[in-house]
Amino acid sequence: MVSSPHEALHRIFRVDPGLFARLLPRAGIGFPEHTAIEPLDTDLTEIRPLERRVDSVFRVHVAGEEGSFLLAVESQGKPDPEKHNSWTYYLAHMYAKYRLPPFLLVVCKDKATASWAAEPIRVGRGFHTSMVVFPLVLGPGVLPVITDADEAARDLGVAVFSALAYATDPGLTAILDALASGVADNADKPGSGDVDRVDWAEIVEIGLGEGPGRDYWRNLMATYTPNFPGSNSIVEESWLEGRAKGQTEGKAEGKAEDILRILEVRGIEIPDSVRERITDCTDLDVLVTWLDRSLSAVRAEELFVEE
Repeated sequence: MVSSPHEALHRIFRVDPGLFARLLPRAGIGFPEHTAIEPLDTDLTEIRPLERRVDSVFRVHVAGEEGSFLLAVESQGKPDPEKHNSWTYYLAHMYAKYRLPPFLLVVCKDKATASWAAEPIRVGRGFHTSMVVFPLVLGPGVLPVITDADEAARDLGVAVFSALAYATDPGLTAILDALASGVADNADKPGSGDVDRVDWAEIVEIGLGEGPGRDYWRNLMATYTPNFPGSNSIVEESWLEGRAKGQTEGKAEGKAEDILRILEVRGIEIPDSVRERITDCTDLDVLVTWLDRSLSAVRAEELFVEE
């Protein structure tokens, strides 16, 4: 299983290799009909002096005249010019080693990095270009946001990747709400690629990284799947304690509680007047707006700022 947000963004494809064929077309990138997709060794070291490892490598088996190809997947957290050297090396070495055309797919969590990664890498001088690398990119701004629960339930793999790609988006709570509902809808049937829903939930938790987004996801998982393992977050413990006492909350009350718990987890002081205004509100649209703001607000009063 994945162990870091960086790993989650590329190892999701090792969990569900068929995700390439379902995800890339959503970004306007064609993917051919294939018979199989298999992970390969990620070690691209030559003799010994310099170790180089691509995040993930896959061989895509294609029937027909065009034949198979390789797909190298790199998870990129920020622009890094040094990566241009690594990426050109990866592709050249893979082509020499496997005698198959290689393609580079860069997966990102922010628009600036995705825009940078999509720029062609040119090797040469003004009088001549020896090599040009055109990376494929998946990330925010490239993929559509999934906030519909039915759409998330139809393909959990795509919905999970979308949630990770938009992990820093202000509208993350709506994305996670849809995904959590999708996970719950798949409770009695296998997820995309026959991946267990608990595995998807764990990938999301790790992929979101430390912060209020992960705490909100844990709270959702405690609500939808009370046996969700390994959470131990303040919000989940609070929810489970309330559940043990037989408490039932309406949608508005539940949203209000989520807002208060997120503020508490983030260490934001909650004046009595703010707490009262939140708990007395019964407008779900207003509560959702406050919920989104609770993920980044510096002061509790910022929830109510008119835009």
